Parts: sequence; C-alpha cells; structure tokens
Amino acid sequence: MGTWALLLPLLVAAAQAQVCSVNKTFFEVKENTSPGLHLLDIYVPEGQQVTLGPSSTRFAFRIQGTQLFLNVTPDYEENSRLQAVLDCKRDDTVVTQLRVFVSVLDANDNPPRFPFVVKVQRVPEDTKVKAAVIPETELKAQDLDRNDILFYTLQEVTPGASGFFSLVGANRPELRLDRSLDFDRWPNMTFQLLVRDTREENVEPSHTATATLVLEVQPADLRPPWFLPCTYSDGFVCIHAQYHRAVPTGHTLSGPLILHPGPIYAVDGDRGINQPIVYSIIRGNEDGLFSIDANTGNLTVTKSIPSPKTFFLLVKAEQADHTRYSVTQVTVEARAAGGSPPRFPQSLYRGTVALGSGVGVAIRDAAAPSQPLRIRAQDPEFPDLNSAITYRITNNSDFRMDGEAVLTGTSPVHAGVFYAEVEANNTVTSGTATTVVEVRVSEQEPTPTGTPTSSETAGTTRDLSGTTHNSEAAGLLKAWGAPQCGNQPLPPISFTQRELSDQTLERHHVGSPPAP
Repeated sequence: MGTWALLLPLLVAAAQAQVCSVNKTFFEVKENTSPGLHLLDIYVPEGQQVTLGPSSTRFAFRIQGTQLFLNVTPDYEENSRLQAVLDCKRDDTVVTQLRVFVSVLDANDNPPRFPFVVKVQRVPEDTKVKAAVIPETELKAQDLDRNDILFYTLQEVTPGASGFFSLVGANRPELRLDRSLDFDRWPNMTFQLLVRDTREENVEPSHTATATLVLEVQPADLRPPWFLPCTYSDGFVCIHAQYHRAVPTGHTLSGPLILHPGPIYAVDGDRGINQPIVYSIIRGNEDGLFSIDANTGNLTVTKSIPSPKTFFLLVKAEQADHTRYSVTQVTVEARAAGGSPPRFPQSLYRGTVALGSGVGVAIRDAAAPSQPLRIRAQDPEFPDLNSAITYRITNNSDFRMDGEAVLTGTSPVHAGVFYAEVEANNTVTSGTATTVVEVRVSEQEPTPTGTPTSSETAGTTRDLSGTTHNSEAAGLLKAWGAPQCGNQPLPPISFTQRELSDQTLERHHVGSPPAP
C-alpha cells in the first residue's frame, strides 16, 4: 500500500505530460479592454497541436504558438461571457479539449437615450391637481449599461412654468400636475427633461441626455359668459357690467338704445372655446316694450313710453351650446324730455375749399384737409336722440348742409374767408343750437403737410365730449395771417360781405376775422 502511495503522483504527472493543460480556466476582463491581451500559456505535449474549436466565441480569441490572446475589444452589452475551446490534436485526432471562460465586467460607457426628441402632450385645462399627466413608461430613458441607475431633472423653458408640473421622483420620471391650469394665461408650456446615469454631475464617467416636453393646455368649459366691461376681473371671475340709460317719454326711438357703460355685450368666459352668445330678456319686459336682438344684444324700445317710469330688465347671455349662461341687469329710466337744446362741442369750425370747385363740393377740414368737415351736435340728456338732429345753414346761401357735411351751395367765384351759421334742430324735443363755420376759399386747395393724428381729427371735427375750442385750428388761422388773393392782400371785406354779423360772432364767442 505504501508503494502505491508513492507511485500515484508520479503516474498522474506522467499522464498529464501526455495531454494539454492550462493553469487557469476563468478570467474577468473589463469592458472596452484593448484587443491583444495575453490570457494564458498552454502546455502542449510533444507531437500535438492546439487550435480553437468551433464552439469558441467567434473572433474573440486567437492562439499564437502556445499562448491564448484576447482578439477583440469586449463589449458587455454585446456579449458578457466569452468562451475559448482549446482542441489538442495528434494528427487529426483530438486528444484533449479544454474550455476557458472570460467574464466581461460592465463599464459605464453608454449614454442614456430618450425614446423621443420632442414630445407634445395635450393637457385638459380642468385636470385635477396631483394627477399624472404623462406616465413614467412614456418618459423613461433607456441605458444599455444594465447596472446604471438613472436620475431625472425637469427644467423649465417657459418662465414660471415650473410651478405647474414636477416629476414624481428623481428616479421616477412620471409628470404630475401641481397647480390648476389657466388656458388664457398659460396656453402652452415648454420643459427640458434631463437624465443622467450618475447621482453627481462632476464624476467620470457620467453621461446625460435631454428631450423637450411641450404641454399644450386644452381649454375646458369652466366659466360662464361675461358681460363686458367687467367691473372686476382676475382672469377667473368677472363681476358683470350693469347697463343703464334714460329715454324720453312720448317718443318712439328708431334705433338701438345707447347704453352706459357700453352696448350689451357678452363673451364666453373661456376664450379658448369662444362659444357664440345668445341674448334674451327673462324678466321686466312689461307689455313687450323692449326687444333684444338675440345675436347682437342690441336693445330697442318697440313703442313710446307714455309716462315716466323706471324699468329693470334682466338680460340673459347664454352659450349657443346651452351649457352655461349669465344674467345682468339693464336699467331704463323713462322720463319727460326737458327740452334741453342740442350742444355743439365747438363754437367755431374751420374748413377750406378750392376756388371754382363747383356746386355740391364738400368743404374740407382745415386742420385735416384730407378729411371732409363734419358738424355734429349731441343731445346732452338723451344721446339716443342724436340721430334725430337735423342741420341747416341759416344765413348764407353759398353753402348748405347734407347731414353733418358742409357742401358748397354755389360755385365759389371769390377767394376769401366766409362765415356761415349752422343750426342743429332736435326733431323730437324741438330744441335748437347754433355754431359758426369759417370757410376759406383759396385759389388752390391746400395740400396736407402730414397725416393728421386721431386726436387732431377728433379735436376738429369729432369731439363730442365738451365745449373746448379747436386750438389747432386757431393756430392755423394765426399762421394764415391776413386774407390773400394769390400774392396780393385782399381788399377790405366787411362782415356783411362775409355773410355774418358782429352780433352772431359775439353770440358764439368768436373773435374778429383776420384783418385784411
């Protein structure tokens, strides 16, 4: 027995000497290791050869003499385990077969990738706070490095948008609503979604990726119609306008009432939906005295009101889809017409016309020669009666009125400055008022030096708010100086020749005409 114990190691060593052998069969190699790495030496007995068997990982290894080398750059994501099969042959007979395994260690060498570059998501305006807007599965990035943990950050592109949305967690890119949406103020918001495969930014290696999120807020029917102008509004709530107007008793008005602070007008409180509005009177319309246009909201009096009385109308503005409506009050006060005369906002109007212009030619506004001169009075008590005011020239047959426009009654044959008195007559109340028109007849129609501003135009021909005189026209008169005929001063012209008496000028607070 003792003899066999001594002989056994010798027999094993002798047997091993007849076959191929290696001192290690398992290796670990870092991903991206350069090719050509020497792995091991192979013991090959005399008379035998070693080759790579067909079961070896293709192209991964090479044998040079009796040494095994790594032949590729290992990629964990492509193949995490490589195998080399070593066939030892004598002639064509395989004497020994050895297997060597190489485990590829994963390295952080791949950036994460989002499944999109820009993602547009529609979000209903009435989405509940804390609700998920975009699920994690749609925003999650993919990283080929299987052991990487991804960290997400949401960055606002639209200033102030970060108050509306956030991610559930740094590792959970589910988008959540944090604040109620408002289509009117925030119709869309843009964010940048960033992902990083390391917790810290300043470590190596570290990879990032970005994608863009566009949140389009879809309007929801949240608000009823708003009667404008709102006395208060914060974008969510409107304190509705209430309308009022006084009308004269005993008279039938031909057109829609002119209300304060403006016409009856409502809009859909949700501007993004903007449903058409339908108007109706739901209370206070005694004896059918009033009518409202369902589409425009224009309120008219259908017949004369015989005696003073105040009417309180409830007007309804309803969306055309019948989902929401609002109600406001319209106060109409019928009172006896006091006979207040109409009022001109100016005591003197100035116009120009070219010599020989012909009959029926419109006098041009001196301050804005591209515009016709218009004379307009208003009823200080009942603006609805302004349309009932008629105009005529009382003292000069060379000019006539056509509505609010001043026209030539004859063809101007003399250059100079001429005056005419215009009378306004309210055909309902019989009240009258007068003003003065100064017309300069020149050999050549003046060329405008520039486009008049809206304020200039309003001040000379359209201002109805007061009795302030036309300072621009006064300045123009000063610039004219004495009346001229070509380059020669005109001979003296009496007020009688100019068809206006001293008394008329004084009554209208107009100074003497330019000295000849």
